[in-house]
Amino acid sequence: MLPAVLVCLAACGWLLADDMDTQPVSGDAVIGKIIIHRKDVFDTSIPGENKPIFRLANRLHIETRESVIRKQLLIKPGDEYSQRLVEESERVLRRNAYLFDASIEPLPQEDGTVDLRVTTRDVWTLTPELSLSRSGGENTIQLGIEELNLAGSGSSLSIVHTDDVDRDSTEFAFANRHLGSRWLSLNLRLADSSDGSTKFINFSRPFFSLDTRRAGGITLLDDDRVESIYDRGQRVAEYRRERQFLSVFGGLSSGLRGGWVRRWTAGITLDESNFGEPRTSSLPSIVPADRKLVYPFIAYELLEDRFSKTRNLDSIEKTEDFYLGTRLTAQLGWANRAMGSDRGALVYGSTLDLGFGSPGDKMLLVSSRLSGRLEDGAAANVLLGVNTRYYKRQSEKRSFFVTVSAATSDNLDLDNPLELGGDNGLRGYPLRYQRGKSRALVTLEQRYYTDWYPLRLLRVGGAIFADLGRTWGANPVGTGSDGWLKDVGFGLRLVPTRGSPDKVYHIDLAFPLDGDASIDNVQLLLEGKRGF
Repeated sequence: MLPAVLVCLAACGWLLADDMDTQPVSGDAVIGKIIIHRKDVFDTSIPGENKPIFRLANRLHIETRESVIRKQLLIKPGDEYSQRLVEESERVLRRNAYLFDASIEPLPQEDGTVDLRVTTRDVWTLTPELSLSRSGGENTIQLGIEELNLAGSGSSLSIVHTDDVDRDSTEFAFANRHLGSRWLSLNLRLADSSDGSTKFINFSRPFFSLDTRRAGGITLLDDDRVESIYDRGQRVAEYRRERQFLSVFGGLSSGLRGGWVRRWTAGITLDESNFGEPRTSSLPSIVPADRKLVYPFIAYELLEDRFSKTRNLDSIEKTEDFYLGTRLTAQLGWANRAMGSDRGALVYGSTLDLGFGSPGDKMLLVSSRLSGRLEDGAAANVLLGVNTRYYKRQSEKRSFFVTVSAATSDNLDLDNPLELGGDNGLRGYPLRYQRGKSRALVTLEQRYYTDWYPLRLLRVGGAIFADLGRTWGANPVGTGSDGWLKDVGFGLRLVPTRGSPDKVYHIDLAFPLDGDASIDNVQLLLEGKRGF
């Protein structure tokens, strides 16, 4: 295997050597100057934000460096003007957790050139991590400190201690998606836990734009932990898992052609999991079988250039980008004993994402996933899942939302369960409440977006919801499904406008309508999520 890894690493080095691809752009006007207008956390020209505490926050805050913003733009002075690249550059900037929003305005000049004014607004990025979250009847406590934009460089750095239902863990994390002057991404995580440790590193040059021609990277994971098997929200068995994962890849694309992107990726993966009994445990042990898969793979991606932006759907008064095109991915790998695998297996995976409608009226987003292995002619770890999200805008301040998700499986690995409970959508019930071979969940929400803006720090919204879900099929601990489970509830949504712009904080009360007598009549949920 070592020679193959060295070859892949050499190929990735070649791919990562180039900083930006030469991208031919059609258009009549030429870009002149690019003016970067960086707004601080608070706009003191607004009376409500011109207060001593807000002015002090601005003075203490280090603004995002102009060079960090400029190098993320897909256009530069002298290029032919392209509205498509302007809009894509906006989306690239808005993906940053240290910016609340970003926009680019073309400014036509008398000489026929077009200047661009790039406007961004920072958020407060140095925050103490002192939080209590609750879902599925269990609490999670986090203590630590996080900086999302270290010295304005775009780097994030955090040290956080987490105490949850599974383990106590202290984690150090560092990430930067734009190292140096290149489109290089580094993500590093090191964790020391009560039941083991985790080491993770990803270094890559991704397909950072629709017209990017080359990509490559490497991912390494060394993870040791104790996993629990649940039934009716209670731990009923445990096992220890030690996992080593290595994947190296390189990719090529012809870029954006006729509104579509086609990408090819090839690489090699080592994925080894060894299982055993926990060193100390009062629970029975159910130990999965060991696995070692070493395989070269090839992958294909087809991507349509179709995006839309809006406000007041999954957030409040913040620009939201939705993908409304068709995206198809497919990957095949072949593991065999000659390369070090413990079995011969065809490893496959595929995704299909579709978008319909418009966020201004009705919108339907469909995502499907298929993965599994074929071992000696038999299916293994097969998982097929579909998720649909439907939005109906009723007004600027109200929307109706429905999500329907379903999954089915065949011969799943014991460490890859299908579970349903308060931690993944069935809010009125304990976490990991049911487990089986298939799962379905339906959620209906009436959403409200208010004008309430307390202290100009938080946008406030609300939701009334109902959840309906169940599992089918065998459970390794022997308890069957309870059939359909239902809950109703309501809650507040808090969107911070000066920090953590990718989070929406949920405060929910959920009332279970089914289940056994041990379930509390009211479930309180406190969560930070990426959307409403």
